[in-house]
Amino acid sequence: MTRIGIILGSTRPGRNGEAVARWAYEIASRRTDAEFELVDLVDYKLPLLDEAYPAAMGQYSQPHTHAWAQKIASFDGFVIVTPEYNHSVPGALKNAIDFLHAEWVDKAVGFVSYGSTGGTRAVEHLRLIAGELQMADVRSQVALSLFTDFENFSTFKPADGQRDTLATTFDQVVRWANALAPLRAGRHDR
Repeated sequence: MTRIGIILGSTRPGRNGEAVARWAYEIASRRTDAEFELVDLVDYKLPLLDEAYPAAMGQYSQPHTHAWAQKIASFDGFVIVTPEYNHSVPGALKNAIDFLHAEWVDKAVGFVSYGSTGGTRAVEHLRLIAGELQMADVRSQVALSLFTDFENFSTFKPADGQRDTLATTFDQVVRWANALAPLRAGRHDR
């Protein structure tokens, strides 16, 4: 069965992302085309990157890196839930991505973002990062506005159409994850 990780990319106390990620996971868990798991960065307690060697070398030395690598390696694709901070990606999410390399390669990725402009600028940066990691980013994106998908900027109440966009995002991620399976199977660095 294809495995898709829904990564909650914010570690900020009181984060809106927790409600967003749980909403995405709840919808995903009703699907039968893949197995979905919610992965919360808070649970991995990753410090600022503390590995001596670049991740592309695969010479991880820290126990937290090994735990994170094992979790990410277990998936065929991802949906990353991200806020937009200062027109970009949250530092904790970028840090978590930078800890690893081979574990991301040849996997599909989609995005659920939120912010004053729907988090779209953070996703544009994530698409560049995904390209460098040889990930296939899907076209569909859920962009949640703090003005229209949240009450008082904090209570998550997605507009009706967002569910359909999320379904399309999941469809595309699962299809691409399956299409990339032969590439992952042929790799010797896993």
